[in-house]
Amino acid sequence: MRAVIQRVTASSVSVDGVVVGAIGVGLNIFLCAMQGDTERHAQILAEKITKLRIFADENGKMNRSVSDIGGAILLISQFTLAADIRKGNRPSFAAAADPQRANALYERFADLFRKMGVSQVETGVFGADMHVEIQNDGPVTIILDTCDWPVGER
Repeated sequence: MRAVIQRVTASSVSVDGVVVGAIGVGLNIFLCAMQGDTERHAQILAEKITKLRIFADENGKMNRSVSDIGGAILLISQFTLAADIRKGNRPSFAAAADPQRANALYERFADLFRKMGVSQVETGVFGADMHVEIQNDGPVTIILDTCDWPVGER
């Protein structure tokens, strides 16, 4: 699984001009399920993101997680994170999971955050043409890819 995590002061996603998800302080996460991804990948990645210490503590150090600050998560599916541009100039998305599997993992991912106690979890609409507004804080942007992790962590 690939995820782009952004620390935000606010973020929202709209479909056809209607806001379908919005948060204040927390994380905006773009997620792509890749071929071969499993629920185990989703579990490990969700745990890592929930514990990711990228919010400031009382000394201004990045030492708190989204859970520590009572922050929210806006999760948005984005198959284009699977883009491969090694050949030519038109990206290939062949490495992305098929839509049915990707949607199941996306839904599971959102549920995992809820079960881990994240105070608010909002989502976009899987497969829709979405418009995202992000007030990136910092800016802080982290990219995680489970295929880059050691075998024991995958």
